[in-house]
Amino acid sequence: MATEENPPRCPHCGAEMKKWRIPAESTWPFDFFFVCFNDDCPYFVRGWEHMWNQQAVHASYRCRLDPHSEKFVPLPVWSADALKEDIIEDYGT
Repeated sequence: MATEENPPRCPHCGAEMKKWRIPAESTWPFDFFFVCFNDDCPYFVRGWEHMWNQQAVHASYRCRLDPHSEKFVPLPVWSADALKEDIIEDYGT
């Protein structure tokens, strides 16, 4: 199980996932997720083309760990910088 002291690694690129603060207006019942913010992650890179081909939208997704199911699932993003402002660098918060 992933913890703040032992964050998970992205199954797509192996990068250490970052703790990401869930927006207050969200309906998710958690305070944070672990998310891969590696801009070179193949999951994120391929997501742009996939979303365009499947949905005709300029978007991609990042890999996140759902703490309830402990499964890796997509987190939609609309730009490479989207959601980065809510990365929690200090795990004590």
